[in-house]
Amino acid sequence: MSPSIKAILFDVGGPLDTCVIMDQMIDDQIMSSFHKHGVDISVDEYADANRWAIEAFAPNPYQAIIWRISKGSQELVSAVETELLQTVDHRNDARGGFELREGMLKLIEKLWNENFLLGLAANQPAGSLKIMEDLGILKYFKYKEVSGSTGLRKPDPRLLLESCGGLGVNPQEAIMVGDRIDNDIVPAKTLGMIAIRLVSGRHANQQARSGYEQPDADVHDARELEQTIRQLVARPPKASANSYLE
Repeated sequence: MSPSIKAILFDVGGPLDTCVIMDQMIDDQIMSSFHKHGVDISVDEYADANRWAIEAFAPNPYQAIIWRISKGSQELVSAVETELLQTVDHRNDARGGFELREGMLKLIEKLWNENFLLGLAANQPAGSLKIMEDLGILKYFKYKEVSGSTGLRKPDPRLLLESCGGLGVNPQEAIMVGDRIDNDIVPAKTLGMIAIRLVSGRHANQQARSGYEQPDADVHDARELEQTIRQLVARPPKASANSYLE
Protein backbone atom coordinates (compact mmCIF):
# COMPACT_ATOMS: atom_id res chain seq x y z
CA MET A 1 0.00 0.00 0.00
CA SER A 2 1.24 3.46 -0.80
CA PRO A 3 2.20 5.31 2.40
CA SER A 4 0.26 8.34 1.17
CA ILE A 5 -3.21 6.73 1.19
CA LYS A 6 -4.31 5.10 4.43
CA ALA A 7 -8.08 5.57 4.50
CA ILE A 8 -11.18 5.46 2.33
CA LEU A 9 -14.36 7.37 3.20
CA PHE A 10 -17.72 6.26 1.83
CA ASP A 11 -20.93 8.14 1.32
CA VAL A 12 -23.87 5.84 2.04
CA GLY A 13 -26.70 6.89 -0.30
CA GLY A 14 -25.47 6.10 -3.80
CA PRO A 15 -22.22 4.17 -3.32
CA LEU A 16 -23.44 1.70 -0.68
CA ASP A 17 -27.22 2.08 -0.84
CA THR A 18 -28.30 2.52 -4.48
CA CYS A 19 -31.58 4.19 -3.42
CA VAL A 20 -33.16 3.26 -6.77
CA ILE A 21 -36.47 2.13 -5.31
CA MET A 22 -36.50 4.97 -2.79
CA ASP A 23 -35.93 7.68 -5.40
CA GLN A 24 -38.67 6.33 -7.65
CA MET A 25 -41.11 6.14 -4.75
CA ILE A 26 -40.24 9.69 -3.69
CA ASP A 27 -40.86 10.99 -7.21
CA ASP A 28 -44.15 9.10 -7.38
CA GLN A 29 -45.23 10.46 -3.98
CA ILE A 30 -44.39 14.07 -4.87
CA MET A 31 -46.28 13.87 -8.16
CA SER A 32 -49.23 12.18 -6.44
CA SER A 33 -49.35 14.93 -3.82
CA PHE A 34 -49.38 17.68 -6.44
CA HIS A 35 -52.17 15.97 -8.33
CA LYS A 36 -54.08 15.60 -5.06
CA HIS A 37 -53.78 19.36 -4.49
CA GLY A 38 -54.93 20.23 -8.00
CA VAL A 39 -51.58 20.74 -9.72
CA ASP A 40 -51.44 18.77 -12.98
CA ILE A 41 -47.71 18.16 -13.33
CA SER A 42 -46.52 16.09 -16.30
CA VAL A 43 -43.63 13.64 -16.26
CA ASP A 44 -41.62 15.99 -18.49
CA GLU A 45 -42.31 18.99 -16.26
CA TYR A 46 -41.26 16.97 -13.23
CA ALA A 47 -38.07 15.90 -15.01
CA ASP A 48 -37.31 19.56 -15.79
CA ALA A 49 -37.71 20.47 -12.11
CA ASN A 50 -35.45 17.58 -11.12
CA ARG A 51 -32.81 18.62 -13.65
CA TRP A 52 -32.93 22.21 -12.37
CA ALA A 53 -32.46 21.04 -8.76
CA ILE A 54 -29.43 18.93 -9.64
CA GLU A 55 -27.81 21.62 -11.81
CA ALA A 56 -28.42 24.22 -9.09
CA PHE A 57 -26.55 22.06 -6.53
CA ALA A 58 -29.63 22.09 -4.31
CA PRO A 59 -28.65 20.58 -0.92
CA ASN A 60 -31.99 18.75 -0.75
CA PRO A 61 -33.18 18.04 -4.30
CA TYR A 62 -36.63 16.90 -3.16
CA GLN A 63 -37.32 20.20 -1.42
CA ALA A 64 -36.00 22.08 -4.45
CA ILE A 65 -38.23 20.12 -6.83
CA ILE A 66 -41.27 20.82 -4.66
CA TRP A 67 -40.42 24.52 -4.46
CA ARG A 68 -39.94 24.77 -8.22
CA ILE A 69 -43.27 23.12 -9.03
CA SER A 70 -45.11 25.08 -6.32
CA LYS A 71 -44.07 28.38 -7.94
CA GLY A 72 -43.72 30.17 -4.63
CA SER A 73 -46.84 28.87 -2.90
CA GLN A 74 -45.65 28.18 0.64
CA GLU A 75 -48.97 26.55 1.49
CA LEU A 76 -48.52 24.05 -1.34
CA VAL A 77 -44.87 23.46 -0.42
CA SER A 78 -45.84 22.71 3.17
CA ALA A 79 -48.62 20.31 2.17
CA VAL A 80 -46.48 18.30 -0.27
CA GLU A 81 -43.46 18.17 2.07
CA THR A 82 -45.67 17.03 4.96
CA GLU A 83 -47.12 14.19 2.90
CA LEU A 84 -43.62 13.19 1.78
CA LEU A 85 -42.46 12.94 5.40
CA GLN A 86 -45.57 11.01 6.40
CA THR A 87 -44.73 8.25 3.89
CA VAL A 88 -41.08 7.69 4.91
CA ASP A 89 -41.81 4.49 6.84
CA HIS A 90 -43.79 3.08 3.92
CA ARG A 91 -40.87 3.64 1.54
CA ASN A 92 -38.35 2.15 3.92
CA ASP A 93 -40.51 -0.94 4.40
CA ALA A 94 -41.05 -1.31 0.65
CA ARG A 95 -37.32 -1.27 -0.11
CA GLY A 96 -36.20 -3.27 2.89
CA GLY A 97 -34.50 -0.26 4.47
CA PHE A 98 -31.37 -0.49 2.33
CA GLU A 99 -30.59 -1.32 -1.31
CA LEU A 100 -27.05 -2.70 -1.02
CA ARG A 101 -25.05 -2.16 -4.20
CA GLU A 102 -23.96 -5.38 -5.89
CA GLY A 103 -20.36 -6.30 -5.10
CA MET A 104 -19.89 -3.53 -2.52
CA LEU A 105 -19.88 -5.70 0.60
CA LYS A 106 -17.23 -7.94 -0.94
CA LEU A 107 -15.09 -4.94 -1.91
CA ILE A 108 -15.33 -3.37 1.54
CA GLU A 109 -14.35 -6.64 3.18
CA LYS A 110 -11.38 -6.90 0.81
CA LEU A 111 -10.21 -3.35 1.56
CA TRP A 112 -10.57 -3.99 5.29
CA ASN A 113 -8.50 -7.18 5.02
CA GLU A 114 -5.80 -5.13 3.28
CA ASN A 115 -5.67 -2.81 6.32
CA PHE A 116 -7.24 0.24 4.77
CA LEU A 117 -9.00 2.39 7.36
CA LEU A 118 -12.65 2.71 6.37
CA GLY A 119 -14.98 5.48 7.47
CA LEU A 120 -18.45 6.84 6.76
CA ALA A 121 -18.97 10.36 5.44
CA ALA A 122 -22.70 10.58 4.88
CA ASN A 123 -25.84 12.64 5.35
CA GLN A 124 -27.91 9.89 6.93
CA PRO A 125 -30.19 9.47 9.94
CA ALA A 126 -28.59 7.70 12.88
CA GLY A 127 -30.98 4.79 12.35
CA SER A 128 -29.18 3.87 9.14
CA LEU A 129 -26.29 2.55 11.24
CA LYS A 130 -28.48 -0.19 12.71
CA ILE A 131 -29.53 -1.27 9.21
CA MET A 132 -25.90 -1.40 8.08
CA GLU A 133 -25.02 -3.41 11.17
CA ASP A 134 -27.78 -5.92 10.40
CA LEU A 135 -26.47 -6.24 6.83
CA GLY A 136 -23.01 -7.11 8.15
CA ILE A 137 -21.36 -4.07 6.58
CA LEU A 138 -20.89 -1.69 9.51
CA LYS A 139 -18.31 -3.88 11.28
CA TYR A 140 -15.72 -3.07 8.61
CA PHE A 141 -15.85 0.66 9.32
CA LYS A 142 -13.62 2.10 12.01
CA TYR A 143 -15.42 5.46 11.88
CA LYS A 144 -19.15 4.78 12.13
CA GLU A 145 -20.76 8.22 12.55
CA VAL A 146 -23.18 9.95 10.15
CA SER A 147 -24.81 13.38 10.05
CA GLY A 148 -27.65 12.18 12.26
CA SER A 149 -25.21 11.39 15.05
CA THR A 150 -22.80 14.33 14.65
CA GLY A 151 -25.08 17.20 13.63
CA LEU A 152 -22.82 18.04 10.67
CA ARG A 153 -24.09 17.81 7.10
CA LYS A 154 -22.32 17.86 3.77
CA PRO A 155 -21.33 19.91 1.85
CA ASP A 156 -19.84 21.23 5.09
CA PRO A 157 -16.26 19.90 4.85
CA ARG A 158 -16.17 19.54 8.63
CA LEU A 159 -18.14 16.31 8.26
CA LEU A 160 -15.25 14.86 6.22
CA LEU A 161 -12.75 16.29 8.69
CA GLU A 162 -14.58 14.51 11.51
CA SER A 163 -14.37 11.26 9.55
CA CYS A 164 -10.64 11.70 8.96
CA GLY A 165 -10.10 12.64 12.60
CA GLY A 166 -11.97 9.55 13.73
CA LEU A 167 -9.63 7.44 11.61
CA GLY A 168 -6.51 9.28 12.76
CA VAL A 169 -5.49 10.44 9.27
CA ASN A 170 -5.00 13.72 7.46
CA PRO A 171 -7.43 14.46 4.60
CA GLN A 172 -4.57 14.10 2.10
CA GLU A 173 -4.18 10.51 3.27
CA ALA A 174 -7.78 9.60 2.38
CA ILE A 175 -9.94 8.90 -0.63
CA MET A 176 -13.57 10.05 -0.68
CA VAL A 177 -16.13 7.93 -2.55
CA GLY A 178 -19.46 9.63 -3.24
CA ASP A 179 -22.12 10.12 -5.90
CA ARG A 180 -22.60 13.90 -5.79
CA ILE A 181 -20.36 16.65 -7.13
CA ASP A 182 -21.81 19.19 -4.68
CA ASN A 183 -21.96 17.12 -1.49
CA ASP A 184 -19.02 14.76 -1.93
CA ILE A 185 -16.51 15.87 -4.53
CA VAL A 186 -16.43 19.60 -3.70
CA PRO A 187 -15.80 19.27 0.08
CA ALA A 188 -13.28 16.47 -0.54
CA LYS A 189 -11.32 18.56 -3.04
CA THR A 190 -11.51 21.54 -0.69
CA LEU A 191 -9.64 19.45 1.88
CA GLY A 192 -7.09 18.20 -0.63
CA MET A 193 -8.50 14.69 -0.74
CA ILE A 194 -8.64 12.33 -3.69
CA ALA A 195 -12.28 12.15 -4.79
CA ILE A 196 -13.98 9.34 -6.71
CA ARG A 197 -17.51 9.78 -8.01
CA LEU A 198 -19.69 6.69 -8.34
CA VAL A 199 -21.95 7.79 -11.18
CA SER A 200 -25.37 6.66 -10.03
CA GLY A 201 -28.96 7.60 -9.43
CA ARG A 202 -30.51 11.05 -9.31
CA HIS A 203 -27.19 12.89 -9.50
CA ALA A 204 -25.65 10.81 -12.31
CA ASN A 205 -25.79 13.74 -14.75
CA GLN A 206 -24.56 16.40 -12.32
CA GLN A 207 -21.68 18.37 -13.81
CA ALA A 208 -18.72 20.11 -12.23
CA ARG A 209 -18.83 23.89 -12.65
CA SER A 210 -15.05 24.21 -12.86
CA GLY A 211 -11.94 22.07 -13.08
CA TYR A 212 -11.55 22.42 -9.33
CA GLU A 213 -14.79 20.48 -8.79
CA GLN A 214 -13.89 17.68 -11.17
CA PRO A 215 -13.54 14.25 -9.50
CA ASP A 216 -10.24 12.43 -9.84
CA ALA A 217 -12.18 9.55 -11.41
CA ASP A 218 -15.70 8.49 -12.36
CA VAL A 219 -16.76 4.87 -11.82
CA HIS A 220 -20.03 3.01 -12.34
CA ASP A 221 -19.91 -0.11 -10.16
CA ALA A 222 -17.96 -1.89 -7.42
CA ARG A 223 -15.58 -3.54 -9.89
CA GLU A 224 -14.58 -0.23 -11.46
CA LEU A 225 -14.30 1.31 -8.01
CA GLU A 226 -11.83 -1.33 -6.87
CA GLN A 227 -9.71 -0.92 -9.99
CA THR A 228 -9.67 2.86 -9.61
CA ILE A 229 -8.79 2.77 -5.91
CA ARG A 230 -5.82 0.52 -6.67
CA GLN A 231 -4.67 2.77 -9.50
CA LEU A 232 -4.90 5.89 -7.35
CA VAL A 233 -3.17 4.26 -4.38
CA ALA A 234 -0.32 3.13 -6.63
CA ARG A 235 0.07 6.63 -8.06
CA PRO A 236 3.12 8.49 -6.71
CA PRO A 237 2.06 11.00 -4.04
CA LYS A 238 2.02 14.63 -5.02
CA ALA A 239 1.49 17.88 -3.18
CA SER A 240 -1.99 19.33 -3.44
CA ALA A 241 -2.14 22.81 -4.90
CA ASN A 242 -5.91 23.16 -4.66
CA SER A 243 -6.83 22.82 -1.00
CA TYR A 244 -8.31 26.00 0.42
CA LEU A 245 -7.31 24.88 3.91
CA GLU A 246 -3.59 24.37 3.36
